[in-house]
Amino acid sequence: MNAVLAQHRERLHAELRRHERLAVAYSGGVDSAYLAWEAYQVLGDAMVAVIADSPSLPRTHLAFALQFAEAHDIPLRVVKTAEMARAEYVRNDGARCFHCKDELFVTMERMLHDTGMVTIAYGRNRDDSGDFRPGQRAAANHHAVAPLADAELGKAEIRALAQAFGLEVWDRPASACLSSRLEYGRPVTAEALRQVEVAEEALLAMGFRQLRVRHHGELARVEIERSELAKALSLDVLAKMTEVVKRAGFTYVTLDTEGYRSGSMNALLPVEALLSTHSNAVSAVDADDLMQAGSDAA
Repeated sequence: MNAVLAQHRERLHAELRRHERLAVAYSGGVDSAYLAWEAYQVLGDAMVAVIADSPSLPRTHLAFALQFAEAHDIPLRVVKTAEMARAEYVRNDGARCFHCKDELFVTMERMLHDTGMVTIAYGRNRDDSGDFRPGQRAAANHHAVAPLADAELGKAEIRALAQAFGLEVWDRPASACLSSRLEYGRPVTAEALRQVEVAEEALLAMGFRQLRVRHHGELARVEIERSELAKALSLDVLAKMTEVVKRAGFTYVTLDTEGYRSGSMNALLPVEALLSTHSNAVSAVDADDLMQAGSDAA
């Protein structure tokens, strides 16, 4: 580990020591997993990782998150969240992520007393600042802290630190909830989430590593990391991709020649539509957030 990384880690430890008895919002992704691991190194049993089990979390992601916590002795609590019962979430407009994270933090606040924890932390890092991330507004509303961002740790540094300590998440592909695959305005349903999950798992089983299946009703738009696109461009592979995605319940399958890119759904949603959608929800997302709409974490 170089001196700069070591300094960032020392700063992270200082931030964690400021918050005794910490509940960490945990998904099993690299950011939240590294934060939970470091929180345990610093606070021991005065922390707990909290993972929300809901239809938008792929079963393979849940299994990995549970295994990681067990392997590293991280105290873990699994909670059920009810975002699917929120009409504002199911409506799936530009504030969907706000309502999802609001439900998570409300649920975590309810359990603080039971666990003896005092503060909620989540995995926002330095590079997340400025993105269109309504979930950050929910975190602010619930006074959740972001130790990684406060320590000026970005995505590359977090991966480098995780690798330095032999954490198996260090090269895990970026992930986001299944709801982020649905085009805005298409209601979030358990069936739509199942279709996306089944299709993506089938494509991953074919050997692809970083991908998204974007849900446009009967049409599935498959995004594959550009470095892997060449592997998809044969008639045999395309036929197999079509077969497994249709088997998930789609009628048509298209391969997006631009490849995987974070937040591609946001490019389809005009700023004007976002502003109109949220004219009565300024507390959730303000105009400054909306102007950053090109860069979601999906």
